[in-house]
Amino acid sequence: MANLRKKGITLLKIVISAALIYFIFTKLNVAEVLETVKKANPFYLVLALLLFVVSKIVAAFRLNLYFHELKVFLTQKSNLKLYLLGMFYNLFLPGGIGGDAYKGYLIKKKFEVDTKKVVSVLVLDRLSGLLLLFIYACGLALFLESSQLKDFKILFGIAILLSIIVFYFLNKKFFGYVIPVFWKSFGYSALVQLSQLICVFFILKSLGIEMNTIAYLVIFLISSIVSVIPLTIGGIGSRELTFFYGATWLGLNESTSVGISMLFFLITAVISLCGIVYHFKKIKLEVNKT
Repeated sequence: MANLRKKGITLLKIVISAALIYFIFTKLNVAEVLETVKKANPFYLVLALLLFVVSKIVAAFRLNLYFHELKVFLTQKSNLKLYLLGMFYNLFLPGGIGGDAYKGYLIKKKFEVDTKKVVSVLVLDRLSGLLLLFIYACGLALFLESSQLKDFKILFGIAILLSIIVFYFLNKKFFGYVIPVFWKSFGYSALVQLSQLICVFFILKSLGIEMNTIAYLVIFLISSIVSVIPLTIGGIGSRELTFFYGATWLGLNESTSVGISMLFFLITAVISLCGIVYHFKKIKLEVNKT
């Protein structure tokens, strides 16, 4: 029954992703979107890919920071392999065990650690990333030249401060065992999202986009938040939908906006696909000897 339920959920996600993609392309000139992607400068795309890799390495370090607080002293090398495998599972094997769930399973199997704590740090790892996406989105929104937002800019500043305070006290109240690394994990998250912002900046450069840079970056940050909602496969469809309506709302070119989303997804897919190596080659979880 559980297996049937998983298959049903996966099928539903595939249907939703396909429906969203179909909907978007009924609103756009498909040839124009593909032309946007084709004209991308390879040099800047390589730089974008490198920055995406940097973001994922730092994200893996952040997760290992949490593991160490559970007395699971994984080496960075083992943790990077595990993180890459998780990326592959999340994007390419949605019908099987999720990437985060599989990481938790291996950690629990190898080490004597409370299951709830393992699940908690995996969730906190995600929430820490979402917090910085929100903070950067609010921060960049302060610089948007939009008449629709000018009356809300003071609220963006307040929201940044409140989100940090609330997240800190939630950590302190419910997850006190990782509070010693709160600010360090916060710093890692800031680097993760900054690296991805620079990645998208290079995608913009590859397409020759010199204007409305901040607007496109804000849309990207919002799309990254939306893509976490588990309604689609790897955020496919939901990210593009956000780029489409974000461009419409801010008066940008919709085809170019969706093209940016597609290029970011292609970069994500290329790196995630590298994790297939550890699907066939069992990961040996090694620990620091000191």
